[in-house]
Amino acid sequence: MRWVTYATDTGDRVGVIDEDRIHPVAPGVSLVELIGGGAEELRAMGEAALASAAQTVPLAEARLRAPIPRPPSVRDCLCFLDHMRNCRQASGRPRTLEDAWYQIPAFYFACPSAITGPCDDVTVSPGSAWFDFELEIAAVIGPGGRDLTPGQAEEHIIGYTIYNDWSARDLQLREMPLAIGQAKGKDGAATLGPFLVTPDELAPYRRDDRLALRVEATVNGQTIGSGRTDAMDWSFGEVISYASRGVDLVPGDVFGSGTVPGCCLIEHLSLTDPAAFPGWLRDGDVVELTVEGLGRTRQTVRASAAPYQLTPRHNPDSRPPRPRVNRAASKLPYTRGLHEIAAGVWAWLLPDGGYGLSNAGLVAGEGASLLVDTLFDLPLTAEMLEAMREITDRRPLTHAVISHCNGDHTHGNQLLGDSVQIIAAEATCAEMRHELPPEMLTAAQVMDFGPATLYFRERFGAFDFSGIRLRLPDLTYEGELTLDIGGRDVRVMNLGPAHTGADSVVHVPDAGVLFAGDLLFTGCTPIVWSGPIANWIAACDTMIATGADTIVPGHGPVTGPDGIRAVRGYLTHVIEQADAAHARGLSFFEAVEAVDLDEYATWLDAERIVVNLHRRYRELDPAATPDLDQLTLMTMMAERALS
Repeated sequence: MRWVTYATDTGDRVGVIDEDRIHPVAPGVSLVELIGGGAEELRAMGEAALASAAQTVPLAEARLRAPIPRPPSVRDCLCFLDHMRNCRQASGRPRTLEDAWYQIPAFYFACPSAITGPCDDVTVSPGSAWFDFELEIAAVIGPGGRDLTPGQAEEHIIGYTIYNDWSARDLQLREMPLAIGQAKGKDGAATLGPFLVTPDELAPYRRDDRLALRVEATVNGQTIGSGRTDAMDWSFGEVISYASRGVDLVPGDVFGSGTVPGCCLIEHLSLTDPAAFPGWLRDGDVVELTVEGLGRTRQTVRASAAPYQLTPRHNPDSRPPRPRVNRAASKLPYTRGLHEIAAGVWAWLLPDGGYGLSNAGLVAGEGASLLVDTLFDLPLTAEMLEAMREITDRRPLTHAVISHCNGDHTHGNQLLGDSVQIIAAEATCAEMRHELPPEMLTAAQVMDFGPATLYFRERFGAFDFSGIRLRLPDLTYEGELTLDIGGRDVRVMNLGPAHTGADSVVHVPDAGVLFAGDLLFTGCTPIVWSGPIANWIAACDTMIATGADTIVPGHGPVTGPDGIRAVRGYLTHVIEQADAAHARGLSFFEAVEAVDLDEYATWLDAERIVVNLHRRYRELDPAATPDLDQLTLMTMMAERALS
């Protein structure tokens, strides 16, 4: 038999399904009450309902609740060890499991009050950017028991249902160092349904002590994973037996199987190939789980409000962060916020200019204004736009120029109104489509990178990567573009590839101002992700030739032409050092150890020399220099910075 709980105007009702209709039992009776009497009594109640003259309900029209909307307890088990192996591999750890996984059937207690029905919307766990699903099946206890053998435990299972263990992976990873079990990473929601299917109905699918049910998980119609439930390493009988040791199990207790391997998102994550990852769940995504013999769940993911932030406690054992001082000379106080740098031109500055702490700009004309870049996360961008409102309320934003593809200059794009035309170089738009997804940057805050972990935490720990939906440019250009911003000419020029595949600068001739994007770092070290380095040097010459005397860098304090000359000197030094090392027969890895930074050693993030040397070595000898991925290079930088 297939049992359901469904909502009515007078409360929940329980019924048994015959073909496509629900035959209700007496009102006020819960499924937990029915199953406590055992399989024979449940069957008798079902047969009575089928024979009753009570009005039936079309299954297609019923609002199904979880078969047991509020179980006495929910234990989620880990019956499929390949799921754990795959998760370890996704996080960069060895697939090998400790002996305990083979000796003890693992489980944790989930939250009974978080149970949802098979078609209910599911809200993302507050504060999570890595929301995931997990396709499982669940066994439900009928008559209670204690100290059961595996065989006895199987006899106490009254039925099976689909179980979706919704998971906030980033919160889960944050909580793992506490080593006291699952918490906010796992209690956001758990789905049961659509039916409670009795064991006799599933007899054709039984193989020894396991059910062999085909399963499939899709997101927005795209298959994420599929498999079979008989791949279990631990059977339900074994995990229920273990859980019953010295404990009374009661009717309605739920035991999840753990994830069928491949049927969740995290198993498909690869830090070395992020482009292959299907992406974490976002507002509007539709997740469907189908299990042979058990039916289908179909749920829509919804965004959540931001959580209330708690103030961390002081850790007396923590190492204080290394002091970071941007020593570059500045044309105005280098403080966080909006600074007027010329008539109708402002710079938004974020000291100290390190990772993610980027600058932006505002150019206002008559009745219109232009924004240069957004910021690394939504709270930072919202703060900036609010500070600009006194100006933009009178001279509304009509245009925004994005200097290049990196997230610290693009992630806030979605906060710009639909009336704002976003402009970027054609190559920038192309790169944005393949840039690391914003939420993946949360990895720097929650994953264990070994000795490099502290570096990633210090550089990226302050940002909030949740809720970001990348908004692409509305208009692209090649070479150069002149915009009329309320009667002011604004020149936009692509001087890349250099820092990235395309690097735009914004020149305001009548104000003598140049917004240089990440072609200019002041007081902090440039990083050549794309190159060639010679092209960046040429871009420096072009920027100086504009005649602008006030220059806003992508990172660091506002400067003048001498700031550009300093970066030009650094890039020239990189070429000289790399070419000399290569001529001496040093490999790239040897050159990293041998390089002399000279006067540039005091610039912030000097460890970026690793990337810059790698770029030059790839230019000199691509066959002999390994093409290292971004994570490997970042890890090498971290090791150098922490040494």
